[in-house]
Amino acid sequence: MARMKDPTVRSQLLDRAAYMLRNRHPVTLRTLVAGTGVSTMAIYTYFGSMDGLWKALRQEGFTRLAAKLAAVSTTTDPVRDLAALGAAYLANALESPDLYRVMFDAGFELEDADAADEALHFLVRAVERAKTAGRFHGDVDPLDLATQSWTIGHGLASLVTTGPLPPQALAHAVPMLTALFISAGDDPDRCRPSVEHGWGQTPPAAPDTHD
Repeated sequence: MARMKDPTVRSQLLDRAAYMLRNRHPVTLRTLVAGTGVSTMAIYTYFGSMDGLWKALRQEGFTRLAAKLAAVSTTTDPVRDLAALGAAYLANALESPDLYRVMFDAGFELEDADAADEALHFLVRAVERAKTAGRFHGDVDPLDLATQSWTIGHGLASLVTTGPLPPQALAHAVPMLTALFISAGDDPDRCRPSVEHGWGQTPPAAPDTHD
């Protein structure tokens, strides 16, 4: 009987590969499994080959992001929900900063090319709900506004995870998202509380500082 694959081993190997890449350590079969307690055969068992590992590595980043976004509850306040999705995006980046960097490295292929688009569509759907609720102007393009929201979150996540900005800089997301949503038509008196509420539902985790 074939042994069942342990998902924790797969996750461990992916996290280690992302960490090694970020720190510019040479990634080989032997260096990848060193200190993990598994043999080099694990690479073939879980990924088929080193090429399979590289594809799975970037895919894992979007898989974890999708799970984080899917866990955000839907409420009667779509602007709150849009801000909560942004907070979940940042929390995901800060929980797995090494994997987050690899996600956007186009040098690695994705197993599922639609994975990045699906993450964006969580935001698109929230914008569409806000338009239906009358919070945003009817001529607002959901994809454009979702992309602008993602840009704010991605910019902050990148600057904090790479070190130029301290974690406290994440608080800038509230006024930036508020200004963006007001420009899309939301009432200023309603917008700020909605953004603050959504942002507080998924507080960003502390950055991973392991060496």
